[in-house]
Amino acid sequence: MKILIACEFSGIVREAFRRKGHDAWSCDLLDSEIPGPHIKGDVREILKDGWDMMIAHPPCTHLAVSGAAWFKYKQKEQEEALEFVRLLLNAPIQQIALENPVSIISTRIRKPDQIIQPWMFGHGETKATCLWLKNLPKLQPTNIVEGREHRIHNMPPNKNRWKDRSRTFSGIAEAMAQQWGRSCIWKT
Repeated sequence: MKILIACEFSGIVREAFRRKGHDAWSCDLLDSEIPGPHIKGDVREILKDGWDMMIAHPPCTHLAVSGAAWFKYKQKEQEEALEFVRLLLNAPIQQIALENPVSIISTRIRKPDQIIQPWMFGHGETKATCLWLKNLPKLQPTNIVEGREHRIHNMPPNKNRWKDRSRTFSGIAEAMAQQWGRSCIWKT
């Protein structure tokens, strides 16, 4: 399958799909941290390039409810972010997964199809991640672990905190590649 990993600079999800034999490409405004097929640029310019699947990670800066105290100061930015989410969800791609933390997407566009946690996929941490799905099944847990550490939430402020918080956990990426990459089209 030809798979687009939108708004991913880390390369984690892209490489999980590539290990399963897929033609996976990441696209972001930033360079990829892991060498591999990566398009540095605006994903809006390549949405119509014949992708079979897209896993999208739109920036959550103006969407996540963790920043609710600042919502009244960034209404314009929120509207632009929501319009970008709508564009991704409505892209001409047969299978789509859009991930974001708990956010205003749930009230302004639609509720997520699923909420997952890293501890469901081999990581002893909490970080509620919402998934909005099109023609993809819900992810099934692969390795439930006991730990419930709040490492991501408790990261100290620094210049790269936003990058560190936005990386997909490898166990979740592997589950996506294993479960969603094994057939072309799932019916929901």
